[in-house]
Amino acid sequence: MEASILEIQKVIEAGKTPEPQHIKTLHEVIKALGQGEIRVADKKSGSWVTHAWVKMAVLQYMRLTKSQEMPSGAFQFFDKIPVKQFSEQDQVRSVPLSFVRHGAYVAPNTILMPSFVNIGAYVGSQTMVDTWATVGSCAQIGQSVHLSGGVGIGGVLEPVQAAPVIIEDRVFVGSRCIVVEGVLVEEGAVLGAGVTLTKSTRIVDVTGEQEVVHKGRVPAWSVVIPGVIQKSFQAGDYGVPCALIIGKRSASTDEKTSLNSVLREFNVAV
Repeated sequence: MEASILEIQKVIEAGKTPEPQHIKTLHEVIKALGQGEIRVADKKSGSWVTHAWVKMAVLQYMRLTKSQEMPSGAFQFFDKIPVKQFSEQDQVRSVPLSFVRHGAYVAPNTILMPSFVNIGAYVGSQTMVDTWATVGSCAQIGQSVHLSGGVGIGGVLEPVQAAPVIIEDRVFVGSRCIVVEGVLVEEGAVLGAGVTLTKSTRIVDVTGEQEVVHKGRVPAWSVVIPGVIQKSFQAGDYGVPCALIIGKRSASTDEKTSLNSVLREFNVAV
């Protein structure tokens, strides 16, 4: 990037569109996002920090960019944001019908089955994005993550200060899981098939003598399955969805062995 991050941030926050300098800066930010030079959120001193100005830049870019015809191989699109094309140099295995929008970063040694990665997203190295999985705008996916078939990782663009969905390193996300509304899944966690996590979902640790309830965060190395809790309504008591922490995955150096062991031990569907 030609200017410093601080200078660029000031231009974006000033929001003086459509001045030529502002438009140029917007394109620089989107390009830097797509190259992994900047991120919507990153971890500093053990805590995730969201950069509202980067999300602001994505929104401004989308507002200012006009839809146009976009040929891409055998496909023809009509959109504001082009689809990235990978080459051998990128070291990304991109299976036909995998789509990554400009402004999203996919690290080397990543596998993309037929899937979709939206603008502002970050996908770390050695991660598998499996068939029909979607990675929403600005979502942050760590290294050595497995997003199984049909997983939905939600996008969080507005409000700009809101945290995106974050999936940390070495997380396994089972088939048809849904993670939205800025939920944080910490390192090494395992989500069994069909787990749905929103900001208000009760994530109940049932491994001790008394339950411990989390919301918006899955603790590191947790093994999580779908559950149901009873809730009273005016019409009566009904079961509502929750997520249950039923154990802990070993923080083993042999990650594959650790994952296989925990799936067998807790009989977790994936």
